[in-house]
Amino acid sequence: MKIKMIGLSVAIMLMAAAVCSADNPHMGTWKLNEAKSHFSKGATKNHTVVYEMSGDQVKVVVDGTDGDGNATHNEWTGKFDGRYYAVTGDPTSDMRSYRVVNNRTMTLRAKKGAKVTLTGTIMVSRNGKMRTVTTTARDAKGKWIHNTAVYDKQ
Repeated sequence: MKIKMIGLSVAIMLMAAAVCSADNPHMGTWKLNEAKSHFSKGATKNHTVVYEMSGDQVKVVVDGTDGDGNATHNEWTGKFDGRYYAVTGDPTSDMRSYRVVNNRTMTLRAKKGAKVTLTGTIMVSRNGKMRTVTTTARDAKGKWIHNTAVYDKQ
């Protein structure tokens, strides 16, 4: 009987390990590493980004500062299926879209009305501890700017 219980316990632990390794590497809390990042002058900096499950969708909460140093906060809930879902609290966009490219890479698009205001790529490192977000976005004057933000997983 003991051997059966030990075998069952080992099987359960192996299945749990498989499930944990299949988790989405984008999920969790990410903190900006400004030393490794590069921002255009006056760019918004997202200091904390949190990805969490909300039912069968993902909720993304972003806190940071705008180009003038004012606090920013926006939230998005949707699926990583390439479709646009509403975003709240972002003055530069009202809809956002994430699309999975592969296990560690997603693309990002945002728009205000019918105009695209941001495009980008989100890549998580192989070890899952670092995330790099490269974006092209319109600044307050309508000029396209390029940013690279590096985040550390918390």
